[in-house]
Amino acid sequence: MTTESTAQTAPIGVARQGNWVRRIPWTLIVFLLFASVPWVGSRYDTFLAEQIAIDALFAVSLNLLLGTTGLVSFGHVAYFGVGAYVCGILMKTYEVPFWLAFPAAGLGAALFALVSGYFCVRLIKLYFAMLTLAFSQIVWAIAYKWNDVTGGDQGLPEIPFPNLDWMSAIPGIGDLRESDQFYLLTLAIIAVSFAILHRIVRSPFGRVLTTIRDNPERAAFIGVNVRAYQLAAFVVAGTFAGFAGALYGIFSRGVFADYVFWSKSAEVMIMAILGGMGYFWGPPVGAAALVWLNQAITDYTQYWPFVLGAILLVLLFAFPGGIVGGIALLWARLQGRRRA
Repeated sequence: MTTESTAQTAPIGVARQGNWVRRIPWTLIVFLLFASVPWVGSRYDTFLAEQIAIDALFAVSLNLLLGTTGLVSFGHVAYFGVGAYVCGILMKTYEVPFWLAFPAAGLGAALFALVSGYFCVRLIKLYFAMLTLAFSQIVWAIAYKWNDVTGGDQGLPEIPFPNLDWMSAIPGIGDLRESDQFYLLTLAIIAVSFAILHRIVRSPFGRVLTTIRDNPERAAFIGVNVRAYQLAAFVVAGTFAGFAGALYGIFSRGVFADYVFWSKSAEVMIMAILGGMGYFWGPPVGAAALVWLNQAITDYTQYWPFVLGAILLVLLFAFPGGIVGGIALLWARLQGRRRA
């Protein structure tokens, strides 16, 4: 097998050859850069960074199904929406503290993922994908029509920020705006979520998922309960999508039915594919690229959907393995030339 093919097909969770570049703590550097935004950037920069961070968590949760397990879900937005509505309803309608509403959002998304996943994993390929889409449309219809609970087409505006008085005692943070303090809290939660998901992907459980992705028949032959593992992946992915939805509802100061529409699933899938679904950090890179491109293009032309679509086509054709995959392939070629 050539260096090029190895770079393209190395599965998530499998360690690649180490070198000085990979020994640099890139994750810590990126986290510190994001954490510094409230002090060195504008309010718009903080807004953009928070949107990227939340979308990154949403994309990584999808990639546990898409890239790690090989399940193409068109309805992942359902769990995002369930988390957003559970947290929003509890905090606004019942004045439940964030520290209770947020875990409840993940639990609600996990329970819905368990129920919907129970049926979805019994189907394969296209039928599986279409059933996930059907479940997401059911959630959207409920959100749009259940006026007494979800607010219907008016949604749930003015979701309150959590009580962050305790952050005022932290040097350098107490003087920040409430929105900036919530941004830092969001960043910390997402960092912990990334650490947990990264550990899951690299665990024996994650390796079983990649085996199922590569050859489900062989996995079943050696005694793996394929459906049980797929359902477990469904629940884990749904839980973290629910967390992302809960954070997004507070970040945007409202929860609306549009958050559960199928196009949001397409958007997060583009993020995962664009960044590189064969790499754990591919979806966050794809989220950053898509959010930045969307914001940059809309400032210059009213035809931004056409321009954005054209740019995405070029990127996807130029980097079939995603942006991270393209960088890994380029680096492997450079290393090969140096050895030669």
